[in-house]
Amino acid sequence: MLQIRTPYLIFLGDAHDQLAGKTGVGVAEWRRELCVGQLRLAGCQADAGLPDMTLEEAAAAGAKTFLIGTTTRGGRINEAWQQLMVRALELGLDIASGLHDRVADLPAVREAAALFHRAIYDVRTPHGTFPVGTGIRRPGKRVLTVGTDCSIGKMYTGLALERDMKAAGMKVTFRATGQTGILIAGSGIPLDAVVADFIAGAVEELSPANAPDHWDVIEGQATVLHPSYAGVTVGLVMGAQPDAMVMVHHATRRTMRGLGDRPVPGIAETIAAHEACARVTNPEARVIGISLNTKDMEEEAAMAEIARTADRFGLPTIDPARTGCAPIVDVLRRL
Repeated sequence: MLQIRTPYLIFLGDAHDQLAGKTGVGVAEWRRELCVGQLRLAGCQADAGLPDMTLEEAAAAGAKTFLIGTTTRGGRINEAWQQLMVRALELGLDIASGLHDRVADLPAVREAAALFHRAIYDVRTPHGTFPVGTGIRRPGKRVLTVGTDCSIGKMYTGLALERDMKAAGMKVTFRATGQTGILIAGSGIPLDAVVADFIAGAVEELSPANAPDHWDVIEGQATVLHPSYAGVTVGLVMGAQPDAMVMVHHATRRTMRGLGDRPVPGIAETIAAHEACARVTNPEARVIGISLNTKDMEEEAAMAEIARTADRFGLPTIDPARTGCAPIVDVLRRL
């Protein structure tokens, strides 16, 4: 499992808008205490709300990892960044990136890392090998975020749950399964890059045996009803052996991501599918709450939709960005 050194210097490059800097902005939002500052190039339009620093200033402030927090078209690495990366390595920083291009494939950067004994974390690339899943129950409690589609807020819900569970005095750890979650958490396994036979085993290692009162909040991926990506989700659900699941749904999305006019499946059928899958390895698994993504709705309409959903399914329903997670945390505290 990846374990990235902190604190971070967030590199936002020349991001053309706030969305292009979403990885760095997300890390700063959820793990501000692990960030010493941000480095922005001329023309950068993204801002993580951190002090602007040079590489030298960041190294003096104790930064341990130069985190590439901006996206590019196709996930490509800008050649102009390579000199900065070499200098960061020279100053004693490691490099972490979630882009499709691998930093370790850049000869000058790879050679500098070897010369200065520094690490490169290409978080889309799994490190080491994993066993096949066993399905053997292990101590500790686990809540998994699942959903009706891809890219609807499963990571955000998981991080919000961790935050509110900690505030409630619970023992809890966020377990990341995607590149942005790994950069936020500082550790994790990029499940969509693990060979299919070993996905469940990788999740068993990601969320190992723990104290009976400790909760792992496991970041979900896709949905078991997505024709393109269900293979990852099924392995994740079975390996997680969740005691509880939170169903995430985008309130205004009508068609599944990347599948043309294919409609998003209903909440009820998605709950049934995930519970059936999860009960292969944990017969007690069940969905205990719903998280709605209502970001495209006005406040009054969003709150009404949250109330309607709670009434329809008889489950505590939230939008973590609007309401927090207290109703679901209350259920988890009783499990």
